[in-house]
Order: sequence, then C-alpha cells, then structure tokens
Amino acid sequence: MERPANRSYKLRGTRITAAQESATDQFWSEFGISVDGVEHPAPIIPAEIFPDSQQVIMEIGTGMGEATAEIARTFPDVGFLAVELHRPGIGALLARIAEMKLQNIRIINDDARVVLENLIPDQSISAFHLYFPDPWPKKKHWKRRIVQADFVELISRKLQPGGYIHIATDWVPYAQWIVNLFEKSDSFSGGAIEKPEFRPTTKFEGQGLRKGHEVTDLKYFKS
Repeated sequence: MERPANRSYKLRGTRITAAQESATDQFWSEFGISVDGVEHPAPIIPAEIFPDSQQVIMEIGTGMGEATAEIARTFPDVGFLAVELHRPGIGALLARIAEMKLQNIRIINDDARVVLENLIPDQSISAFHLYFPDPWPKKKHWKRRIVQADFVELISRKLQPGGYIHIATDWVPYAQWIVNLFEKSDSFSGGAIEKPEFRPTTKFEGQGLRKGHEVTDLKYFKS
C-alpha cells in the first residue's frame, strides 16, 4: 500500500510497559485487525465486522485509549474501529477493553489515511472521531496536519449519507485551519459545538486545560 510522503503523526514514547505488552499478547488476536506489514491485506468491511451494530464509528488516533473505551462503553450498540499506530497506546486500549469487558471495539494498527484510501469501502462509515490530532504548530510543519483539503474529500467519500466527523483540538489556530477547510467544501455543513457529554476529558486534555489551552469541538455533517 502506498504511504503518504508527509506523516501526520510522530510516534512519541514508544517504550511499551509490561502490562501493555501482556495485554497485546493476550487480546490482539480477538480485537486486532493486522494490516501494517501485511503484503496484501483484505478489505475491511465495517458491516461485516459489526453485523449487529446499526452504526460504525472510526476513531482516528486513540492515544492511550481512555476516550475510545469510555465512549464504547456508553454506546454498546455502536461498533468502533480504532485506528492507532502507537504500540503502547494499542496495549493500553486492549487492557481497557478487557477490564471493561467491551465487545464493540476492533483495533487497526496502521496509518488512518492509508487504511481509508486502500481498505475501507466508500459510504461504509457512519461517523469519524478525531480527537486532539497533532496540531503541528510550526508553519513549516503545517503540511503534516492530518486535516487537509484531500483529507476532507477522503472522509466525505467514506461516510454514509448523513454521516459526520467530530473533531476536538486544544490548539485554536488549528481549529481555525479546520473551519476554513470545511467551509470551502461543498460536501459538509456544520461548525463549532458545545463539548458533548459523552466525550470524556482525558488525562491529556486535562493537562492542556490546566495550561490554559482552549478546547474547540467541531462537528460537520456530510451534505
């Protein structure tokens, strides 16, 4: 599968703990979908992975899995495809899945853009969650931001009619960047919203709030 020239992520703190490694060893075969390093991975059909779910939401970048697991527990009838590359994050999420006895999460270990471009059928995703993506604040790195014009077009193709993307960021200039891109698109309508009750405040978000960061939630529906 072709890889993007500019990665939208930076793998930080790649040291995996014994507990995360153990969770990966125990639960990956049940909850993981291996595509990274697979020469010819099979298409990922959300409706086949979650046949009893009326909705399938893709979580792009799960961090340490706090929000993903809590939201999945809140909505047990929704299927969640969690896309993450960070091995400690995958291990942490698998441990949360086991602890909470969740059955409605599957984890994909690859770059979300690569997965969407190559493995996810068009009009097969009910919604996207993109929480606190790397803002790449320096201008020379803006090309690395995941939200670009082609990303907006890509998720429009993958969303079902009436589907949406919910984005949260604690970097105001990035929020403005996102608003400008979606306003230029004929495929979406929406804008800033109040933080929904179902989205928990994670440790990462709490640290930003204590530093005085302003969190913006944005929601755009496919027209």
